[in-house]
Formats: sequence, structure tokens, C-alpha cells
Amino acid sequence: MTGTGPLARFERFSYWYPGADRPALADLTVTLGPAATVVLGDSGSGKSTLLRTLNGLVPHFHGGRARGRVTVAGVDALRTPTRSLARRVQMVCQEPEAQLVLSRVASDVAFGLENAALPRDAIRDRVEAACRALGIWHLRDRRVTALSGGERQRVALAGALALAPRALVLDEPCSQLDPGGTAALAGLLGTLGERGVVVVVAEHRPERIGLAGASTLTLHGGRIARGTPEGGGGDRAEPRVPRRAAGGGGDPVWSAEALVAGPGRPVVEAAQISGCGGEVVAITGPNGSGKTTLLRTLAGLLPPLAGTVARRPVRIAYLPQDPGALLHLATLRAELRQTQRWLKRSRPLEPLLAELGLTALADRDPRDCSVGERQRAALAAVLAAEPELVLLDEPTRGMDAPARASLGRVLDRLTAAGAAVVVATSDPRLAADVADRLLVLEHGRAVPSALGPVAAAPGGRRAS
Repeated sequence: MTGTGPLARFERFSYWYPGADRPALADLTVTLGPAATVVLGDSGSGKSTLLRTLNGLVPHFHGGRARGRVTVAGVDALRTPTRSLARRVQMVCQEPEAQLVLSRVASDVAFGLENAALPRDAIRDRVEAACRALGIWHLRDRRVTALSGGERQRVALAGALALAPRALVLDEPCSQLDPGGTAALAGLLGTLGERGVVVVVAEHRPERIGLAGASTLTLHGGRIARGTPEGGGGDRAEPRVPRRAAGGGGDPVWSAEALVAGPGRPVVEAAQISGCGGEVVAITGPNGSGKTTLLRTLAGLLPPLAGTVARRPVRIAYLPQDPGALLHLATLRAELRQTQRWLKRSRPLEPLLAELGLTALADRDPRDCSVGERQRAALAAVLAAEPELVLLDEPTRGMDAPARASLGRVLDRLTAAGAAVVVATSDPRLAADVADRLLVLEHGRAVPSALGPVAAAPGGRRAS
């Protein structure tokens, strides 16, 4: 493959995951490249499966059945081992934590280069160049487990970039990046395109990364579709319904005073913050600013290093960034019933499943779902407890526009019932959509937004 030829050709290609009764990709005939390609589609449409085919994870790693023909970088992808395709095509998955194998940032970025037996000096230079391009050189000696989700996403990107691939395949690369990281990635992808690197990106919000001159491929139900996905691939599938002013009144449901928090070392400080029932407080700030640390401390999962955290004796729901950490049973319905058994709740599950668009997935194994579908599944699993304090960490990770809209409706219902909600997000547009009050982390300090309450976008939620 060169920068002037196509990256891949699919000819009447269909693929079934092991045990699946319907194909994830069906009768696909399409050519990708030589220009960049943006792959669109709602959650579960087959985007990730298509991308995994480009570096051989489908079918060689995942197994299952394949029919038809796929040529990638001039070789038969169905007969070429993944280790060979990976020399030509590098992929960064939706779940970057699954790709990080070594304990330190620089070591992990160097991992692929060392396996390729490059000289030590070349490895050092490539690692530094890739880390600087992604804005993580200052993290080179940090432990991977101490990084935020957005920082881990950048580490995975750096590892792929360091290998100087002829094609770079990215699955939802902006899902946990802050605006600065997203802008840096957009610039980087433009530069790679100018160098002849073929870029293929699956992204629910393609406007964030630009990719001038890119072709568009839209999938629906594993097949090529016309037009854009439901909701147009933007931030909202429909206007939000304005609701009453923020602040449910009364005593706070949660509060923190003179708080110093972190996993063994101070990461974030807060003088005096709190939240009442009937409101959504959004915590924003750049990747690594301490959003997850603050949320875990409010949840009681991380003890304060100093100061105090107070919570009313209410049911608490905590959604971590990695939805797989909550999903262990054979079906989504079993996950929700387990939550209800533990907490002695018995409300019917069907309304919650329908509210999050999960009815058709209720009896599927969550591990067979897309990341966006698993995110909704994990959200349903924690909400089945009917919580009164809801703590959500990057809840829209991998979500398409309809799912983002359904999340907004769920938050409206919860706050209308008196629940206190805290959302940690790197996405300022999400904060503007759902929040009543904004808490910004600046240089490790948690302070109310200098602008006051979040202004409502046109047709969006009132936050005054």
C-alpha cells in the first residue's frame, strides 16, 4: 500500500461474532482510501467491527464466521495473521485501557517499537516525538494506572503513532479527550494525511476532528446506509425540555469542606462545595485535572487526605469511566435484577430499559455489545437501585446522539424526583446540556465557575 492507493477493499463481506444469530457486518462491498474515511453510525451499527477487520482482530482474534473477501494493504486480510497486518495498520480501540500493557507511560509507548527490534536510540526518539505530539511528554514517568481516562487515550494514541504506520485506524478517539486534546488530535490527523498516512476514524461527532477531504461511510445494522445516523451525529437528537430552576432547596445531599483528595498524593482541593436534591452539578476540567478523583472521593471509594466529605444516608449510584467494570453476568437483564436483589428493590425493569433504548438488548451478553451500548447498560445497572445520589464519570463515552438525548431525559426524571446528580465530563457541551451548576477544576482546585450557572443552549435545559 502507498499513500495513493486504497487501504482496503471489502467484497460481499459478512461477519458473525461467535454464537451470534445475525451478522455484525452484512454483504459489505466498499473501498476505503486513499483519502481519510470517517465511519458513521449509531451504536451497534458495525463501526467497530469494520475497523477491527482492517488490522485482523476480526476474525483472527474474535473468532466467529466470515464470508466474502477483504483486502487490506494489498494482502488478504482473512488469511494474513494479525501480527502481519499490524505492521501496516495500527488501531486504537474505544477502550484504550485494554491496549496498555506496561506500568509506565514511556515504557508502554515504546512497547511496539521494542517488539519490532528497533535500535535503542530510534526507540527513544520516536517515543519522545509521539508523546510530545499528543501532549503527554510530561507524563512519561507516570504510572498508567494513575492516569485519567483521557490521558490513557492519549498514551494509546502515542503508542500507535510511534510505530509510524502506513494506516491509522481510530475508534471513537475523542470519547474521553478534553477540548485541547481533541484540537491537538485534529491537527495531528491533518498532518498525517499530508504525509500520506491513510486515516480511518469512527466518530459519533466527526465535526470535532475535521479531516478535510475525507469520505464518509455510514453503517446501519451492519450494512451501508445512505445519509447520516439518527440524530445527525451531533450532540442532541432532539431539543431538551426546559425545566425549573436549579437547586432543590433544603440541606445539601452531599458536601465537601477543605477537601484534599488523591490516590496517595494530593490531586485536587476544594474549599467548600455541595449539591442539593433536584439539581445536576457538572465537574469539568482538562484531562488529568482530578475529575475522577473528586467523584470517587464523593462516592466514598477514596478516603480524603484532609478535610471532610458528608453525604446524607441515601442510596448512591456510581458509574465509572469503564462500563465493563460493572458488567459481569450473562445478560443485561440479569445485571439489573442482581442490583435489585442486593438492595431489595422490586420496581419493574421494562420502563428503565425502554428509557435507555435497551429493550432489544436486555437478554444479550453485555460483553457482546458496542462500547456505547455497554455504557447505557452500565448506567441502567446502577440506576436500577433507584438512587438518590447519582455520580456519573464521563457518562457519554461511546454514546451516539439518541443515547445522549436519552441520558438527558433520565437526568430530568431523576432530578424531578429529588435526586442529586454529579456528572464529571471533559465535554463542555454536555455540561451545557445537562448541568444546573458548574464546578471547574483549575490547577488542582475545585471552584464554582466564574461565569456562574451554565447558560442554556437554544432549545436546551435551563440552568439558572
